[in-house]
Amino acid sequence: MNKSTLTIEYTETTPDRIPRQDALLLEKAVAACDNAYAPYSHFKVGAAVRLSDGMIVTGNNQENVSFPAGVCAERSALNYAHAKYPEQPVEAIAIAAKNKEILCQKPVSPCGICRQVLLESEKRGGKPIRIILGSKGTVRIFESVKDLLPFGFDSF
Repeated sequence: MNKSTLTIEYTETTPDRIPRQDALLLEKAVAACDNAYAPYSHFKVGAAVRLSDGMIVTGNNQENVSFPAGVCAERSALNYAHAKYPEQPVEAIAIAAKNKEILCQKPVSPCGICRQVLLESEKRGGKPIRIILGSKGTVRIFESVKDLLPFGFDSF
């Protein structure tokens, strides 16, 4: 039996210290929170996806009284991007969340299903997707989905 260690690299900074292109994407994610449909959890998540041509599309969580029927913000944005612009690889995604209309103090990370969908998008585009997790006080930046999901499911 061999024991291994996994190290994940990411950048942690404040919102005012990120590159302008990332700041714009994060602003769009924060704005997308306002259109979320979250009458049950009151936890609104917004996502903004930047495509390789610079176009930005957004999405947000859409809850349903039958909880499994809801859709996360990340999948909402990614599915729209792939449906509308199938030839444009995803370059980056920013994610932000509001709890009862107030931007969260700490970054919110994608759920497991969204991580797997992000990994498939990364595979589909043939290059890493930059992930920007934003909040009121902290921003975490990952250079690839594999940093969040190092042992993702893949076809055989």
